[in-house]
Amino acid sequence: MQYDFTSIIDRRGRDALALDGLGSSPGFAPDPPREGFDVIPMWVADMSFATVPAVPAAIAERAAHPLFGYFQPPESYYDAIIRWQESRNGAVGLERAHIGYENGVLGGVISALNAVCSRGDRVLLHSPTYVGFTGSLENSGYRIVHSPLVRDGEGVWRMDFADMERKLEEHRIHAAVFCSPHNPCGRVWERWELEEAMALFRKYDVFAISDEIWSDILLGGHRHIPLPSLSADARERTAAFYAPSKTFNLAGLVGSYHVIYSRWLRERVERESALSHYNSMNVLSMHALTAAYSPEGAEWVDQLCRTLTENAARAWDYFDRHVPGVSAAMPEGTYMLFLDCSRWCRDHGRTIGQLLKAGWDVGVAWQDGRAFHGPCHIRVNLALPRSRVEEALDRLERYVFCE
Repeated sequence: MQYDFTSIIDRRGRDALALDGLGSSPGFAPDPPREGFDVIPMWVADMSFATVPAVPAAIAERAAHPLFGYFQPPESYYDAIIRWQESRNGAVGLERAHIGYENGVLGGVISALNAVCSRGDRVLLHSPTYVGFTGSLENSGYRIVHSPLVRDGEGVWRMDFADMERKLEEHRIHAAVFCSPHNPCGRVWERWELEEAMALFRKYDVFAISDEIWSDILLGGHRHIPLPSLSADARERTAAFYAPSKTFNLAGLVGSYHVIYSRWLRERVERESALSHYNSMNVLSMHALTAAYSPEGAEWVDQLCRTLTENAARAWDYFDRHVPGVSAAMPEGTYMLFLDCSRWCRDHGRTIGQLLKAGWDVGVAWQDGRAFHGPCHIRVNLALPRSRVEEALDRLERYVFCE
């Protein structure tokens, strides 16, 4: 079946932060556009595509029953996750006992850190850094040590293993928050890179807290490798976190899960997650996940990834060929393009704030990359119908990069 990734759906007034939240949070949300321009939402990390039809159908079927009392997830919920992880990510030996519910990936990350660290401990993160990591770790009393990613001669973002090792040793770090695939850089890590990182973590007795929420959004044939799958040691020192929210545009339903093979680590993480008595599954979210992680959902995701690959290639080609001074790596995963505008701003005597504002004024609601530790960067969400991507690029050509 061919799914619809071309229709433009009006989300205004439908609880869509991407549109209704403009101007609501200075420094985070873009400003509303000038009169005469509609909004092209290219900032907050959700999609402008309708989810796979199986999801609203499952929710409607369950909502038709008028009772919503206490419940426990059935075997079909766990079976759906196991089948999905086996077929999509090559997981081997995954059992129900290894799977635990989390309201959100960030909450799970903090529970895992609380299980292996003390408040005030230093935690290793790569930079650029997902803004959610920054806020949640700092709010929870952890001190972030950044290890900058570097672009190699072909422009690909790479880990700096020498820098990682130096900082692990110098700061006596015993936990690292890993992002795989990486947001905002769009890297899908190769096996040798993951193996080298895990070798360092083993050498310095570091637990890996791996955010793998983007693992289904793979572009151009790239393949995600779950961190716990690398070795027996990796299985014992990794807590991996997933959700259908990014993949199927379900963030508003709330619901994530962890995969932790180590009984010792799993029991401590689950204890941390339970302490607030607030980490409870929603029955409609449960049915949504089960429907999403189905053969229909798999076919839908395959078509989605082809659409996103085409969008990413088109946007990357535009900036690479037509905007001297703006540089970006072609994303391998996620639907984000992370633009380095340093040279363009320098050559044109503009600040990154002025460049951002020029886009916002004409409805291109892209996102300030400084919150992601990109000093002169912009994050661009490409999960829109192709016609909207083309319109955004046209506006940038006509009104922003026209000097």
